[in-house]
Amino acid sequence: MTVNPLSSPKGIKLLCELCQSPAFIRCTKCRVSYYCDVAHQKTDWVGIHEKICQLLIPLRTPSPFLSSIKERHHYEEQLLQRQKHIVELAYTVAQKLLFEGKHEEAIPAALQSLRFSIDIHGLNSVQLVPSLLLLAEANIGLGHLVQAEEYLSRAQWTVLKTPDCDYIIRHKLYRNLGLLYAAKGDFEESLLHFANDVYYASEVFGTGDIHISGGYFHMANVFFRQNKMSIADSLYTEVTDIWHSCLSKLVKARSYSPEKPVENEVTFQRTEISAMNVEWLDEAQEAEAVQVLNVIFDIREQDAKQEPIKVAKIAHALSMLYYLLRDLPKASEFGEKAQTASKLVPKYGDAETIEKFLKLVKLESE
Repeated sequence: MTVNPLSSPKGIKLLCELCQSPAFIRCTKCRVSYYCDVAHQKTDWVGIHEKICQLLIPLRTPSPFLSSIKERHHYEEQLLQRQKHIVELAYTVAQKLLFEGKHEEAIPAALQSLRFSIDIHGLNSVQLVPSLLLLAEANIGLGHLVQAEEYLSRAQWTVLKTPDCDYIIRHKLYRNLGLLYAAKGDFEESLLHFANDVYYASEVFGTGDIHISGGYFHMANVFFRQNKMSIADSLYTEVTDIWHSCLSKLVKARSYSPEKPVENEVTFQRTEISAMNVEWLDEAQEAEAVQVLNVIFDIREQDAKQEPIKVAKIAHALSMLYYLLRDLPKASEFGEKAQTASKLVPKYGDAETIEKFLKLVKLESE
């Protein structure tokens, strides 16, 4: 829908969701979002607006008349919860798109995450940092390093002004600083920041958690670019081990049946995740796993000195990942690659596990 600026209430400027330029187009579904042109409307729709279109209506329309204080408090609390939901949703969507390499598409979601974080916490809160880091990472991926540095400088300054800033935010900040310096070719500075990323993440999550693996993975990429292959190889192995352990627990949880003792080689009844004391991956973590593990698999497979034991483990990890994502053809494909590689390793410890897993995938495929 085209909007006539002269029809807007006096003193109210309609601005584009993406670039904050004067807006001339309105979303016909929610009727509370505006754009400077059709291109920006389409970009926003693909990036995030389709998922939050209806959620925006009560946040951008006048509040109803409520006679009692109790009703007003309840209404305000509902709006606050809706804002928090949009922040979390937009953040996860942006993360997922970044892991998929869709940097431009991630920007609208990151912007919405930032805007609603500002509405909730104010302009100077450390709670804005995660959204600023998303915007920085998107711009790094697009090669817009000056813009990325601006977002990172604001994030870093906010963290410095907050002595009690939690370690999760610090580890995310250092990871993005590492990515920036890697993009600039300053590998030593990049490695320093990735080391800080791993330190802060391990303080929160422990040394074998998937949150640590991203720091190791990016460090490995830097050493790979420096042609320090032995160091890169050991870090890729560490990343593989972390994900393999995590995915093994998830597969076990998914195929475990507490009512029925495991007598056969394969059981595939789903149970409550709490029974195995593990947490499912969110969409962003799933996208991260797909991206990271496929990169490592390609490196292992293309290595002139291909080591079957390493190929078997990364292929097994990918097979379990695709099984959890319900992509059974790919789960079978990588499972068979893991089995083939494992047969080249005398007394390979996971050979029987891989064989049982392939039977599980085959049963669920039927």
